[in-house]
Amino acid sequence: MWDALAATPLREVRRRAAILDELAEVEPVTVTGARRLAWNDGGGQSAVWYFADDHRVLLLTFDHESPLNLYAEDDFALQESFYEGVPESLVDLVRDRPENYESLNLKDPATGRTIHYAGGVFWYDGARWHVADGFAAHCRREDVSLFRDSGFDYCLDPYRFGEDFTPESAVAMRDEDGWYEGAEERDADLANVREIFTRHG
Repeated sequence: MWDALAATPLREVRRRAAILDELAEVEPVTVTGARRLAWNDGGGQSAVWYFADDHRVLLLTFDHESPLNLYAEDDFALQESFYEGVPESLVDLVRDRPENYESLNLKDPATGRTIHYAGGVFWYDGARWHVADGFAAHCRREDVSLFRDSGFDYCLDPYRFGEDFTPESAVAMRDEDGWYEGAEERDADLANVREIFTRHG
């Protein structure tokens, strides 16, 4: 999945992120200098994208059943360390921001500052993708799978990087997950999904 993401042009990454954001019924949000798009599976797993105006990107993934879920740890310093190596201007996109379904806040008891929880932290410098240094170091220390346990593989699967991404493929994934009671319901949803794809080019 990592190689497939890296091989996908940024414009196409953003298009797929916008489509999945709408399919998941997540409200896009504009923060200072960036656009936030997200996907969640309704069960605690999510991918959150911040597309900055300067063509950089911050990507956060979260799997609530993973050892990289730090919610129960209540350790601000540990969570903040996951962002080490990411340009501060990108980290600022998740500091002292309102909570949302995909991203809860962890609060520093000493300063009152907050930062969004994330099981995986990745970023794009305008030319290539990176794994955040602090996040990668934690995975090495704890001997956990960087891409699996962060939710990266699972949460990016719906984006189908490296594969065809069509209304039909999106509906087929929903069908496999048991979304529909029958062909009539599936076909009606396919029409709606096609409209969403059309809106995003």
